Parts: sequence; structure tokens; C-alpha cells
Amino acid sequence: MIFLIKAIQFLLSLAIIVFLHELGHFIPAKFFKTKVEKFYLFFDWPYSLVKKKIGETVYGIGIVPLGGYVKIAGMIDESMDTEHLEKEPEPWEYRSKPAWQRLIIISGGIIVNLILGFAIYMMVALVWGKTVLTNENLPAGFEVAEVMKSYGFNDGDKILKVNGDDIENVIDINKFLFLRDINSVTVERYNGIKENISIPENIGTIMFENGAINAFAPLVPAVIDSIVPDSPAYNASLAKGDKIIKVNGNDIIKWQDFTELVKLNTSSNISVEIERGGDVISKLIPLNEDKKIGVSVLLPKIVPTKIEYSFFESINEGYQMAYWTLTDYIGQFKYVFTKKGASQLGGFGAIGSLFPATWNWKGFWETTALISIILAFMNALPIPALDGGHAMFLFYEMLTGRKPNDKIVGYAQMLGFFLLIALVLFANGNDLYRWLF
Repeated sequence: MIFLIKAIQFLLSLAIIVFLHELGHFIPAKFFKTKVEKFYLFFDWPYSLVKKKIGETVYGIGIVPLGGYVKIAGMIDESMDTEHLEKEPEPWEYRSKPAWQRLIIISGGIIVNLILGFAIYMMVALVWGKTVLTNENLPAGFEVAEVMKSYGFNDGDKILKVNGDDIENVIDINKFLFLRDINSVTVERYNGIKENISIPENIGTIMFENGAINAFAPLVPAVIDSIVPDSPAYNASLAKGDKIIKVNGNDIIKWQDFTELVKLNTSSNISVEIERGGDVISKLIPLNEDKKIGVSVLLPKIVPTKIEYSFFESINEGYQMAYWTLTDYIGQFKYVFTKKGASQLGGFGAIGSLFPATWNWKGFWETTALISIILAFMNALPIPALDGGHAMFLFYEMLTGRKPNDKIVGYAQMLGFFLLIALVLFANGNDLYRWLF
């Protein structure tokens, strides 16, 4: 059922994104009186589910729901159709239009995807607002990955400022350090002392290579939830809500500190200090043969803060979300070219897994906005067979005043097409490998 829900969301999202992307090519092509032979949602190989010719254009829905296309007359595209090159250019063909018009036609899909991402984020902000985690929501602070402790962070830290500015959503510290240009972070220690930590320029690479992209997680304090009857804790009169602050004289910041010190204890007794109702109580607890105290942790209930936006505020929030989504994606793109990054590359399965496991319109639209912006960036890459590849040849023409040789463009398109197919196969092969193993 979860797979079906995610699959339906993925296909609906893809249909919206692809249809509007292709419309971004179609509208300027028609505006500049360029003949559009086909407009397809999804691919029509080996056949179409629906097709109808209206005017000079065949509109249809293909059987393979992995993309879509518009076939513009006189254009060398991924269809590899070069028959038109044997004839003189017709005035309604793409190749007959001025370079600036062709650039607008080819860039239309990218522009529409960026606008779509912004519009969705704006709509989400207006309808649902935004939830953030503040230091008030996380009174115990963060549990910090070991690799980050060598740079000055400690368990129990609260994030106060980044580069001297207040941080709206403190859990974003992971994203900021991993993807953005951060040189300093101001923290408040568990004892109330504030410190400024200098951040090295390559902190993102350090986090990636050490598998610590999410280096900061809400800390689980050592607060007792339940006690096993007739256990050492029960006999020592420990109670639900007691906060363990010391074990054998060692400070306890998080629950894991407590469990590790209990394991390391070699004595038949263990010294524990607890905080109860503002008082500190010391206990010397005799242990059983199994060396277990008999308590379980009270998981903190984290209630985020909700921010609501007016119509005009949602415009700015939508822009900020779209801008930083694109900027952060570009920032992490460099990791694709590392061995570890290539192994984490995902295909359609990875994209589908981004959607909520239950039908959730907010989650659906946020994921759709993310994919739309990613598609815009990927399409803008200067790779033949992508929109950015076409734009690359157009920029060459506009700068030199000469059109590139049609045969060279055709070969480049073919090379780019096979490169993309190889990339798709590799990415989806990664999905299959992860699913199997």
C-alpha cells in the first residue's frame, strides 16, 4: 500500500512537472510561429495511450510515464530526425528563426520549472505556513556527531547564531554547514556558557566523507520513563521523571552517556545522582548479577513552532524557498563526482521515495516543487540532448555569428543522448542494488 501511494504521487507529480515543462517550449514556439509537430505527456514508444491531431500538432499521452517531449519542426533533438536537413529551411521551422527566438523557445521549459517551484512554495506557505524548531522546542539542545566534536561542538549545544545572524529553524544547522558558506556558529553550552566556534571552509566535505550529513540531532536527555518492578532502580526508589545527571561522578548529558557508563561499571554498586523537582538526590544502587538498573528512557515530545504567512509574506517566503532549494542543490551537486557520491546517486525509485508514505497534500506539493527545481537545474546543464546543450550551441552562434555545423550538432546530440541513457541506467541500477541488498 505504501508503495502504491508513493507511486501514484510520483506519477501525478511527474505529469504536472513534465506537462508544464513542455508547455514552456510549446507556447513560445507557437508565439514565434514555429510548427510544433507533437506534444506528448510521457513517451509514446512503443505506442500511445491517447493521441489526437489538432491543427498541425499531434497531442498525446505515451505509454512510458518517465518524461515527455514536444517535437518542433526543423530542430535537431533527441529523436535524431535529420531528414529536414536535406531540404531548404522553411519559414515555419525552428532553424529558420533568429537565434534569440530559438533561445527563448529552448529555455522555456527551464523557466517554467523554476516558476512552478516558486509558485508551489508560495502556495504551501500561504495555505499551510511553516513549522520550525527553535531552542525553546529543543530545551536539551543537540546530540552531536563525533566528527563535529573535534571542531568545538559538544552534546547539549544549542545553536544561537550562524555567521552572526539568528537562525530561524535550528535543525537547519545540518544543511547550513553541509551546503553553505559558514565561517562561524555561536552556541550555548548545556551549562549556559555561550561560545563562538570557527568553522573550516571544507566542513561540508568533512561531513560527507564521514557520513555525518545530519551531524546534529535533537538530544534525548537521561530522563526516566518507566521502572521495572523489583529492579535495582525500583528498590532504590527511583521514579518516573527523574533526570539522571551523574553516574559514578561523571556528568550525564544524554541517555546514551548513562547507558554506556552503566555498561562500563565493574562494581556491584553504582553511584547515581538524579534531579527531582529542583532537588539533587544521590543514590548508591546495588546491582543484580545482570548489572542492569531496570529503567527506560522518556522520549521528549518535540512540538515545533508554526509560522503563518499573509499573501504578500508568502510571496517572499516562496521566493526564499525556491532560491535556497536551487542554491543548496547546486551546492551538493559537486559530491556526485566523488566515488561515494556516485554510489548514492538515485533514479526513479529514489525520487519516488521522497513522497510521503501516506497521502499528504502539503508533502506532495513540497516534493513536487523540489523535483521541479531539480529538473530545471539538470536541464540547464550544457550537455547535448538537454535544453542546456541546445542553449550552448545557440550561445556559440550568437557570439561568433556562425551556426555550428548541423552534422556536428547531430553527433553531439547522439553522444549526449547515450550519455543520459547510461546515467539513467546507472542511477536506477543503484536503486535496484539498494533494494536487493
